[in-house]
Amino acid sequence: MTALALARSWRPKTFSELVGQDHVVKALTHALDQGRLHHAWLFTGTRGVGKTTIARIMAKALNCTGADGAGKMTSQPCGKCPACMEIDAGRFVDYIEMDAASNRGVDDIAALLEKAAYAPSNARFKVYMIDEVHMLTNHAFNAMLKTLEEPPEHVKFILATTDPQKIPVTILSRCLQFNLKQMPVALIVEHLEKVLAAEKVTYEVNALRVLAKAAQGSMRDALSLTDQAIAYAAGKVTEESVRGMLGTLDDAYLIRILDCLIAKDGASLLAVANEMGERSMSFSLALQDLSSLLQKIAAAQVVPESVLEDWPEAGEIRRLATQLTKEEAQLFYQISITSRPDLSLAPDEQTGFAMTLLRMLAFRPGSSGGGGTAPTPSSPPVASAPRPMSAPAPTAKTVVSAAASIATKLVAAATPVGDAANRPDWHSLVRQLPVKGLVQQLAFQTELQDWKDSAAGVKATIVTPMPQLASEASIARLGEALTTYFGKPVKIVIEKGEVEGKTVAKVDAQIHQEKRMNAEQMIAADPFIQQLEKEFGAKVVGGSVKPL
Repeated sequence: MTALALARSWRPKTFSELVGQDHVVKALTHALDQGRLHHAWLFTGTRGVGKTTIARIMAKALNCTGADGAGKMTSQPCGKCPACMEIDAGRFVDYIEMDAASNRGVDDIAALLEKAAYAPSNARFKVYMIDEVHMLTNHAFNAMLKTLEEPPEHVKFILATTDPQKIPVTILSRCLQFNLKQMPVALIVEHLEKVLAAEKVTYEVNALRVLAKAAQGSMRDALSLTDQAIAYAAGKVTEESVRGMLGTLDDAYLIRILDCLIAKDGASLLAVANEMGERSMSFSLALQDLSSLLQKIAAAQVVPESVLEDWPEAGEIRRLATQLTKEEAQLFYQISITSRPDLSLAPDEQTGFAMTLLRMLAFRPGSSGGGGTAPTPSSPPVASAPRPMSAPAPTAKTVVSAAASIATKLVAAATPVGDAANRPDWHSLVRQLPVKGLVQQLAFQTELQDWKDSAAGVKATIVTPMPQLASEASIARLGEALTTYFGKPVKIVIEKGEVEGKTVAKVDAQIHQEKRMNAEQMIAADPFIQQLEKEFGAKVVGGSVKPL
């Protein structure tokens, strides 16, 4: 004997059994109890939130005759009269469900409306339920307008859709519209606990949380995944088995990733990515879970009481909220959500995921972009032989002077010629703005293209080769900083593309490179260093020279 799927066997049959749509239930039960019924309802919402279920309950409520056959229309259908039982069994002749995805033409609608003129066979109302109604053609919509506005007294229309924006306004204006909500994780978990207890299946609560999160607000998807988890685990539904089935990762991996970012440990960061690849984990889901964790951390930084005690990771969230700055949490969140679409463009998902982690490390405010702690600017060059106490030190003032000259030339070269009278020095300006984190990264990765100054304000057009940084929030905060600086409104217009000259970040990188090369040349020419190399065979370790 074939077992009935949980999503079917646990489909609500009355309004009281319906979960998570109290606002809709309240309105419909009041209408039924008071006898103030509209002739057409439109239910909108994502898949698996109860649109078709509510339509069937409504059909029973409209046609229920009670167990004794003498009942009236009610908000609490008995489930025992012929109408209720036949609707539940899917064979009630006066309840017609039509799938608009496969019956979308004007001829299909014309045939349906032609039958609507006839009285119901053995019911109070003939109920037409049109699912995915947004799939109908424009001609089909036009054909049903008049009937939908003034149907026969014995006809009720119930329309359902996952995409109400595609429905013409003329249809929307003829219906009472109800937007069904997505199910919150806590509500799905509570319902799954009830279902599994009744089914006598043992489970772990954390496993149900994973299933609820994977369902993305759909109760039907949650029940289907639970069915799959029961089969996969061959009995007890555990967190380990559910994560293995879904290909999701334990929160411990996410915590390790953030700890590596905090420690600026690039080697360990890549090791975590490799370990996840060896376990064949979904890197797209990993970025989704990472962004979810970062959102909780950011919320905890602003509203500490938002961390719920029943979260398994509550303690780690509180710890990370104190170790990450608010700017870092926002930056990592932005990178994680904007990098998910890029995974399909990478050579493989693991490479794309690893590059996302390295991007977080490189863009972290104050980070040198590599593993470990960067040496301080005052660190001396490392040589393989000790330096005598009496030896003279290299001339640092000369290095600083030469580097300053290089920086001046580079900034001047990056500034468009002839713009001094009409537009600001963009490179100098953005360095003075009091912005941090993602906004600072956006400012440093841009070049000023146009600057229109008027009495009403300024319109600044800037171009960036990194559009993933140009979120609406970052653009707005950059505009606010410029408005405060100039004392007049500054509107930022972002254009995406390669810069013609150099961004601030490129100028800074080139300045650093020139400083390092100049310092290495001066160290190589220093008589004391040359003496060490000649007499003791000492060598300056490559990359150890850091400019002041």
